[in-house]
Amino acid sequence: MQTTIIVLLLSLIVICMFYISKYRKITKHLERQRLDIETEELRMFDFLHTLGETLTQEGGTNPRTLYRTIVRGAAMVVEAHGAALYLIDKTNDKLVSQYQSEACPILIPVPKHIAEQAKLTPNTINSYKRLTSVGKNWGPFGEALSQKKTIRINNLITNPYFESADQHTHEGVSAVIAPLIYGGKELGILAIANNSDSDKFSENDFEVFQSMAEQSSFALGNSIIHREAMEKKHLENELNTASEVQRILLPSKSPNLDGYLISGLNVPAKIVSGDYYDYFKIDENRLGIVIADVSGKGVPASLITAMCRSVVRANASNNHCPAEVLKKVNRQLFPDIREDMFISLAYLIVEANSGKIQIARAGHDAPLHYSSKTQNINPINAPGIAIGIDSGDVFDKSIKSMELKVEKGDILLLYTDGVNEASDIRGEEFGTDRLNKTLANTSSLGAEKVVKAIQNEVISFSGDVPQNDDITLIAVEKI
Repeated sequence: MQTTIIVLLLSLIVICMFYISKYRKITKHLERQRLDIETEELRMFDFLHTLGETLTQEGGTNPRTLYRTIVRGAAMVVEAHGAALYLIDKTNDKLVSQYQSEACPILIPVPKHIAEQAKLTPNTINSYKRLTSVGKNWGPFGEALSQKKTIRINNLITNPYFESADQHTHEGVSAVIAPLIYGGKELGILAIANNSDSDKFSENDFEVFQSMAEQSSFALGNSIIHREAMEKKHLENELNTASEVQRILLPSKSPNLDGYLISGLNVPAKIVSGDYYDYFKIDENRLGIVIADVSGKGVPASLITAMCRSVVRANASNNHCPAEVLKKVNRQLFPDIREDMFISLAYLIVEANSGKIQIARAGHDAPLHYSSKTQNINPINAPGIAIGIDSGDVFDKSIKSMELKVEKGDILLLYTDGVNEASDIRGEEFGTDRLNKTLANTSSLGAEKVVKAIQNEVISFSGDVPQNDDITLIAVEKI
């Protein structure tokens, strides 16, 4: 009996010692887990703090800094061997490597010839992983993006997309790949990777990395919005500067020429104009007048107008034949004009007092001549094709100067197609009939008021329809 009691007591002591030992082990394990979680939380906090600072200080203007912060932070928080960031390019077709930590295992297949080359040049693999893009839908990257979920691969070499890759390079490499999505828009992928089988990512690593990827998506999305806003502002500033320069190149006032009153205006459809007009002295007795319309709009067209203005002026001095001037202009400009662009232009040489006007027309809308004597309006259809279509021979044969004799009260109107092709809400165009009518009704008011009246009529006709093309007008009145 006594022996039985002793045995039972000893057994009880052993059991208690066992559970005490187990409890201590569990306690130590839990303590280690608690410390690991606290350390991980501190690393995550540090990452988020650094991410926020980068975004507010440099991330908007220097994306490279933001990419580096995200990649280094991803590797640090989960203690991965390395991390990689791939973003979708502007074509929405490729995933381009933006930043990879030096120790990150390569996450795309390495062809065998690259692996062989790496034996002689150790940096080959690093260069290959930094410089090689993949299709947006390629393999595990495409899977993560299309399914909008984070995926885990315990050994890359077992993945079917790595069947033809170098076995040695990818053997044992584990990875977690997360999609980066902001506001429903796919941005790219963020991945972490380890080199050996013994360092596969835990479930906790998986969850923590998911959270990091979400924060990184937010940071990248905001950086893109900020950068686009900055680029837009920069572009607007450049366009405003270009507009100011263009305004300087336009006449600041009407020219003085005995026997005439001359008025012009230019109203761009955009910030900068593809139309221009110009006045300049040819000699003491003659004035050159140009109106031109470059096909297209915006900055490219405005640059061509600036070139055209300079070339016309350079060739007009002491040359009394408009057609000969435009032949030279076409030959000089043709090599610099894109195939899909051309310049329609009308050039007048007005002689003081005499009423004699010479006209050459390079594919431009025919100037309108209002006769005060007959009260009729006639187009001046001088022949010629647009500048920039032909290198010279055809252009030279097509263009001819015409001479017009104007009398007191006559008005010669030059315009671009932004006037007659202006449309209303129904799609109906202003047209030459309305233009002729407005010219006839206002001819007695003088050149300046004719120009203003036509502008107002076009605006009234178009109503709420936005101006789609530049409007340029010149009125030459014989007094």
